[in-house]
Amino acid sequence: MSPRTTGGLGLVRSSNVGKPTWTLVGTGALAHARTDHIHTTELDATAVDKQLLRSGVEDVMEAVDRYSAKWAATPGGADWLHVQHVPVRRFVAEIVRKLLALNSWAPFASAPGPLTLAPHEGLVGLRSSSSREYLAYTVTWSGVAYVLGAAAPHNPTRSAQLRNRARTSTANTEPRPLPSDLGRQDVLALSWTSRHAATLTPVLAELARGGQRSLLLDLATDAAERCSSGPATGFELRAAPSDLFTVSGTAEGLHRPDDEHVVQVEGHGIQLARLVRLLSVLLETSGGCTQPSWRTVVRAESWLDDILSTTRPHTVLLSNDTSPLGVLAAHAAERHGANSVHVQHGAWTPESVAWPALHSRDIIVMGERDLALGRGWARHPEAEVHVLGQPRFDVLTSLSRQTQRRYLENLLAPGGRRRAPTRIAVWACQPFNPDHLKSHADLLLDGLAEAAGDWGLVIAPHPAQGADAFTAPVKRDAGPPIAVVDPRVGARGCLAGANVLASAYSTCGIEAALLGIPVLEIGPPGERTLGLTSHGLATRCEAAGEVAEALSGLRAGPAPIPRAALDAVCRWRGDSATRIARLITDRATSGPRADDSTHHHPGAAASPKDEGASVR
Repeated sequence: MSPRTTGGLGLVRSSNVGKPTWTLVGTGALAHARTDHIHTTELDATAVDKQLLRSGVEDVMEAVDRYSAKWAATPGGADWLHVQHVPVRRFVAEIVRKLLALNSWAPFASAPGPLTLAPHEGLVGLRSSSSREYLAYTVTWSGVAYVLGAAAPHNPTRSAQLRNRARTSTANTEPRPLPSDLGRQDVLALSWTSRHAATLTPVLAELARGGQRSLLLDLATDAAERCSSGPATGFELRAAPSDLFTVSGTAEGLHRPDDEHVVQVEGHGIQLARLVRLLSVLLETSGGCTQPSWRTVVRAESWLDDILSTTRPHTVLLSNDTSPLGVLAAHAAERHGANSVHVQHGAWTPESVAWPALHSRDIIVMGERDLALGRGWARHPEAEVHVLGQPRFDVLTSLSRQTQRRYLENLLAPGGRRRAPTRIAVWACQPFNPDHLKSHADLLLDGLAEAAGDWGLVIAPHPAQGADAFTAPVKRDAGPPIAVVDPRVGARGCLAGANVLASAYSTCGIEAALLGIPVLEIGPPGERTLGLTSHGLATRCEAAGEVAEALSGLRAGPAPIPRAALDAVCRWRGDSATRIARLITDRATSGPRADDSTHHHPGAAASPKDEGASVR
């Protein structure tokens, strides 16, 4: 993987007498260094042991929880770490990853010592990302030295990149009043990405057909992620106030003086007061629905409380209850006596979530393989997990492959000015950083160039990605013809017309497998994938030659896939929305039913066959 650059710095051993000291210096000084030294980008590119990383992150998060969780809380009683756990955990992982990389460098491992930071370098910065809205925070190497105890009299907490970001307004302290026409609702649903909306709206439409009144709150702050349906499908749609997510400012309570509290990670002592001080930067500079600032969280809770008090729903329906807004909504539902229902919107693997925690009472999962993860991640004391498929996949039963094929051919041969390739691959992307994205593009394009047959590539960006992320591969001089899908179409709007779908871990891989379209799980060794290969639903390709071999082998046609293999990944009958709506209404009217044939207590068999399955 390419280095993740956080500054032009090097680490050099600056003392050979007594205890060694390691100093961060400008890279120009490395050329003259006569002692052990390394560029920080080399350390950033170092692969680390994943198990050590996970255990280190867990140790630090537990220590931060014990030390500071009660320092700040919403008026409703949700502490700052509970709500902001996901962004905090990602930042902590950056620190632990750097410490493990440092330990793996032989000169440091043989002579460990304190780090001296680079004066004036910001302690918290941003990694590059192809996402339009998400901010990928990271700790700089000076930030690492700081949390380990280095003096930092001249270092700002924020990098120049963070300091130069446009400052958002702090004038409004309360969200706008609720509309006066909000009436009683049976179900209150929340969405802030297009994947949430596509997952929840089929369920809301089914509830409407059954006489249930529903209100969908669209909290998206990115125009491309907003929900476009509503009254036409029988439920009400309202957007969040435009000023709800614009509040930044100091996170009161998280700025404490240094003290003696330390957490040990692989021989390094992280000072907790300093760590929390850096974490406060995330809570003060973040924005938007995916990373609301702490002040926004407090205002959003007040707004949700008002809506719940006015609409008095029996159910709060979510498609993410792990990131800040989802945690906040699940917490609010519990306080207002509403049942919380979570519908899995994307594929799960043990490494697929920043925080393996689900807070809702009822958890809807796609396939049998998700049962164990759902049970392990559930935090509600009465949580039940139900295998009911994926409502956004219900429409796959009526897709027109011919129409989607024509769309792909027109992309690759616009206006009939040239002949479209006879075979077309669709690449369903993820919002990786640019270097990571380029490595996937090179792997796939080199494989397509080597493969037998006449191939073209259509790139389907992730809904959160900007179109400029694919400028380089599209301008590539040699190789197969390339085109980029309209963001409004996306991978699922064209994959049925493809000869093959390639991705690392896009949920579109599952959709393709359900439709019998061959799937390539691409990426270097160790790359996380959906794990479809283990079910016989995909081919793992770690190098361009393996991509070429897999594509060339497709000429014989795909082998039939057993129903059991598909059910393990996703129970697909075209009626998931109906079954989920039925579960919601049954829960509202009678609660858990002892005679429910799809309800399983611990130890009971949980084989869905052609039915949903629930596991408590």
